[in-house]
Amino acid sequence: MLRRVPAVNPLTRGTLASLEASIRAATGNSARIGDLRPVAGGDINRAAVLRHGGQRLFVKWNEARWATMFAAEARGLRELADSHTLRVPRPICDGQDDAASWLVLEFLALQPAGDEAALGAGLARMHRCTADRHGWQTDNTIGTTAQPNRPDSDWLRFWRQQRLQHQLELAARNGYGGRLQSLGGRLLAALPDLLAGHQPAPSLLHGDLWAGNRAFLASGEPVIYDPAVYYGDRETDLAMTELFGGFGDRFRAAYRAHFPLAPGYERRRTLYNLYHVLNHLNLFGASYLARAEHMIRDLLETP
Repeated sequence: MLRRVPAVNPLTRGTLASLEASIRAATGNSARIGDLRPVAGGDINRAAVLRHGGQRLFVKWNEARWATMFAAEARGLRELADSHTLRVPRPICDGQDDAASWLVLEFLALQPAGDEAALGAGLARMHRCTADRHGWQTDNTIGTTAQPNRPDSDWLRFWRQQRLQHQLELAARNGYGGRLQSLGGRLLAALPDLLAGHQPAPSLLHGDLWAGNRAFLASGEPVIYDPAVYYGDRETDLAMTELFGGFGDRFRAAYRAHFPLAPGYERRRTLYNLYHVLNHLNLFGASYLARAEHMIRDLLETP
């Protein structure tokens, strides 16, 4: 199966003009774009660093049809920034023309290592920012997969319908039926037992917190970015930090010192990470199928 990521073209002259107009409107600065230098943009988008009016900015872009993805990401970054906990890149503007859509952010010089204890403590403070219901004010994306966020007061129902069931339905449409769907149906039916007595507060979540979405400034200050924001069980963010690695003992110790975990987290961790493995199956193909099925079996068989 081929990767389900869009083919992204370089910025055309016309789109550069549209991008320049977008930045001018947002900043009030009539300067021209200069020194546009492509940089790594991940599996989904293309990206570059540019100069505008003596300031460096970071821009990422994709096909025009992804404009709502960038708009939701900008809104999510503002939601995280408003918590006054962890640093995020400040959104400058987002927009689109007939050929492309884009998101422009402040440029931050990032490095892979820094103060992991500050990251853990900051995440704990962020998770203490809560809402009345799980979900969010708008749907967004996890990668390029639609992520529904319809507000719901019941965490079990939210997780079943808008996370696991949603991904399983996407997998069925992508050709992954049979055993995965049979196991998935059994898991959905077992959720009341798996989450029995667990009624988490709706915490502010990054939503896609793997090591590729966190870095540090030269001072050591942590920075998080590329979010899939919503309010939900804080354990979902923590679970993802353990899915692909990259978060050390100092991070975990600092988090737990500021916000201890409830009993049963180790079992729920697998349940929460299944969402991301199913999403990788839907985005990147069959190499994630066996892992998803194994996780479901483990959840169904573990008392």
